[in-house]
Amino acid sequence: MAGIPFFPMNLDHLSPELDFALKFARQAADVAFQVERDMVLSTLTKDDRSPVTTADFAIQALAGRLIHEAFPGDILVAEESAAMIKDGKAPASLEEITKVLARIWPETTADKIFEWVDRGTGVPGDRFWTLDPIDGTKGFIRGDQYATALALVVKGEVQLGVLTCPRLAIERGKATVVRGNEGSVLIACRGQGAWSAPLKNGTAFAALAVSSAHDPSEAVVVRSYEDSHTNTDQLDRLVEALGIQSAPVRMDSQAKYAVVAAGAADLLLRFRSSNRQYDAAKIWDHAAGALIVQEAGGCVTDLHGKPLDFSAGRTLARNEGLLASNRHLHGAALAGLRAIAEDRG
Repeated sequence: MAGIPFFPMNLDHLSPELDFALKFARQAADVAFQVERDMVLSTLTKDDRSPVTTADFAIQALAGRLIHEAFPGDILVAEESAAMIKDGKAPASLEEITKVLARIWPETTADKIFEWVDRGTGVPGDRFWTLDPIDGTKGFIRGDQYATALALVVKGEVQLGVLTCPRLAIERGKATVVRGNEGSVLIACRGQGAWSAPLKNGTAFAALAVSSAHDPSEAVVVRSYEDSHTNTDQLDRLVEALGIQSAPVRMDSQAKYAVVAAGAADLLLRFRSSNRQYDAAKIWDHAAGALIVQEAGGCVTDLHGKPLDFSAGRTLARNEGLLASNRHLHGAALAGLRAIAEDRG
């Protein structure tokens, strides 16, 4: 598109970490496409009643092996563990995961899969990678939005983030739902901006920029697809307090961050769920997307305006909720949140 700068991206001259992350992102997307194509959509249900698929385990195993090979001293902190497939409760799923990975590594065995997946159970340290293999598993199963999210955290600060959004085509100010492999890969490096390219044959990365909207009444809000992931009453009251005219856009996964970074939405909120005790957000659900929005010119804090703290372990234990914005509307949104909290109190 005219007037949009392109990342001077020669893959031969990237930092090893960024080069690795981009290659992994596209390989992970290929694994997800293969699972879809083969209709290997058997699901298990974890203790928190969230679903997990063949693709979740296969992509985490992929990351566990590849990160160990590329950066042997690095820790991986990821969503899944091998316990569910190791205990024999889902032998068909283990067979499916083996089939998927054997196309990449013919020597794949069950024991190797257990080892690769469980590399993601690492304890966060001064430097680690964090991964959500399939963020938005319900969206993946439904044929809606999902993402694979990988980030590098150094001394509690996200330095690099990569998102693949296979069902979202990203252009400046526009995000279009797509099918097949016509989606997008988004990257951000701290202090170097945020960029996107097509998943399919995409090597020219266009710079991402958040919207320029200043009027809260004209804001577009993007929120979780599942009501159980947020507090719809609080969200509705904030929308009313800000005078927002349009209904919130419902979407699974960190694709929501991609939409804000592209300027196609202005506000993203995560509230404490109304039907369960507050559970601190997992770091892999936010690290990559938050950096991409920030590097696109936006602002990301918790609901009290505090920066997200990625030094508290596997969760954002020192933060409550989340607010991502185009920066211009951040103050108004925080003021609206304070107002509805005072009304409630």
